[in-house]
Amino acid sequence: MSKVLRVRDLTLRDGQQSLFATRLKQEYIDRLLPLYRDAKFYIMETWGGAVPDSVMRYLGESPWERLRSCSKEMKGISYLSALSRGRNLFGYVPYPNYVLEGFYKEAIKNGLNVMRIFDALNDIDNIKDSIRMINDLGGIADAAVCYTVDPKDEPKVAAPEKKGFFAKLFGGSKKEEAAPEKIFTDEYFVEKAKEMERLGAKMITLKDMAGLVNPSRIFTLMPKLKQALNIPVDFHTHCTPGYGLASVLTAIIKGVDIVDTNIWYFGGGSAAPAIELVWLFCQKLGIEVEVNMEAVGKIREQLKDARKSLADFDLNKDNWPNEFDPLKDKLPADIDAEFDKAIKAATANDEEALLAACHKIEAYFNFPKPNELVKNAEVPGGMYSNMVANLKALNALDVIDEAMALIPKVRRDAGLVPLVTPTSQIVGSQAVAVALDRRKGVADYSNKNNQFISLVKGEYGKTPVAIDPAFRQQITGSPEEKPYDVSSYRKPENTVLPEFGGVNIAQNDEEYLLLQLLPAVATGFLKNKRKAEYEANKPAAPAVEAASAAAPAPAEAPVAAVTGPCQKAPMGGKVLEIKVKAGDVVKPGQVVMVYEAMKMENDIVAEVGGKVKRILVNVDDVISTDQPLIEFEAADGGVSESAGTCQKAPMGGKVLDIKVKVGDTVKAGDLLMVYEAMKMENDIVSEFSGTVKRVLVNVDDVISTDQPLVEFA
Repeated sequence: MSKVLRVRDLTLRDGQQSLFATRLKQEYIDRLLPLYRDAKFYIMETWGGAVPDSVMRYLGESPWERLRSCSKEMKGISYLSALSRGRNLFGYVPYPNYVLEGFYKEAIKNGLNVMRIFDALNDIDNIKDSIRMINDLGGIADAAVCYTVDPKDEPKVAAPEKKGFFAKLFGGSKKEEAAPEKIFTDEYFVEKAKEMERLGAKMITLKDMAGLVNPSRIFTLMPKLKQALNIPVDFHTHCTPGYGLASVLTAIIKGVDIVDTNIWYFGGGSAAPAIELVWLFCQKLGIEVEVNMEAVGKIREQLKDARKSLADFDLNKDNWPNEFDPLKDKLPADIDAEFDKAIKAATANDEEALLAACHKIEAYFNFPKPNELVKNAEVPGGMYSNMVANLKALNALDVIDEAMALIPKVRRDAGLVPLVTPTSQIVGSQAVAVALDRRKGVADYSNKNNQFISLVKGEYGKTPVAIDPAFRQQITGSPEEKPYDVSSYRKPENTVLPEFGGVNIAQNDEEYLLLQLLPAVATGFLKNKRKAEYEANKPAAPAVEAASAAAPAPAEAPVAAVTGPCQKAPMGGKVLEIKVKAGDVVKPGQVVMVYEAMKMENDIVAEVGGKVKRILVNVDDVISTDQPLIEFEAADGGVSESAGTCQKAPMGGKVLDIKVKVGDTVKAGDLLMVYEAMKMENDIVSEFSGTVKRVLVNVDDVISTDQPLVEFA
């Protein structure tokens, strides 16, 4: 065998993230690592991506301990790699350089070798500093070009009738329908890769996080990448829509240097292809796979127990791949023939025959069938599994199909962003919010997560296609693009915890880095850690106190029933911050809480005005959709469900003039107010007839979409 194919194993990071919502515990990692020493993968991806967030959030484990354990076992055997989101690092917002450098320095000190750096928007400005830092710190900068596709469903209309933003973008002929200009061409990806190499990347990854690279596209794109670059090319894809195995085979035939795979029980479906199938193809092609497959077999057996432990997050827990050992088990003649057919079809660029053969192979081994919903919505497998896990935890899984169907729309509205973390999480969360808006019968984007606002504003960087200024106005309140200003970043306070002996919440640099990166998640994780340390070191209570403590606690006074109007949760999540207290007078549109839903921070703005009677939740409480959060005094404010009908704002803006007062009799169609939106004056006319009970806003108030303005008796 003359050609050698190198492999990056994703099992311990992207494999478990895509299939099992990143819930693999450290105890299973520790059991697998000694076996990985013998497997001798070229690269092992074990860190980054969702790992730093998820191991703290869901498992109560330290990301640094995970990296150190992998490094201790694998040093000198395989390169360890992590996935970094460039300017967003492992979080969901842009960070200044000193945060990036601090994290990269600590990661390399703890054994990281390769940092795969990407930007969700393919904005080169967002990764160039990371490439430089990784190289300067002694790491290997692997720059990733995020693959995506042009939307399939842009309407084609005759040029004279074309109106609005897409008409300006795509242009067209006056005599015939104009096809939209293709944005994501082969040349687009090649030019991005060449620029990354020029900036110092030591390898390039074509990162197909949604599995959307079909084989015929790889047939043309991979040779262009190989010809244009002087550094190794890695191919990363997923099997969700049904292209993954066929596209990896095509990439190998067209000269790729490295492919990303998972081991059997952590492969296929929404993850990357299984290395066992790739190895079988390479045996037939005469290509040496630089991996010890006997050791892979031992890992495969251990992964059975690991997968059983993840049953709560396994979308296919009752439908595993069939047991198979490529070194011992003989393929049936008809399936062996499908491998030959696939190779012949891939060589000839016969996509239909290639996909048919690969799908028969995957069906024989009982890997998941292509997911048409995911294919049509054009989403990454990890994004899908995380949406399912998060919605299940929020008891809102019934909204998943509606949210998935809305993803292409939300993506288009946001500038055709590729769907990869953090944009996948931002767009997915916003699609859920829009689905809930529609269920409630309110306008799309009535509820917006803060990160979606930042994305549309321009704080994440330049989107592949410019965002419609009218849409930016709707979402952010201004049509102007406003890039993120890193000088606005504020270091989190290393607070003192008097309840745990007066210690600081972060005890060292690596813990403080976690606070900088993921303040909400790290705060909870570090508080629990400090609490455990405090409890472990606390002297035993005297016997008399212990006896007293064992006595039954007095019954708590019953909580008074909610009788006043309430602010309710727009969707389930976790309370991060409460902005008001009992006795405060709140205006409609005022931010009253910040909560986290589907890993996104969201403001809760008051739908009604009035005096706060009670706060019904606490910080860190997990809340459900429509749960009452704040009760208002019935006498002083708040528009309750039993109160009169309300005229609401059609969209956000600023009140210029109020034409009615309390006691006025109004007919449907009468002018109530004048407000400014998008630099234009707009009339608000009454949808109802009746007597004005209250005017809920004042001149110069900034109002939000659907905010109550006038209450009728």
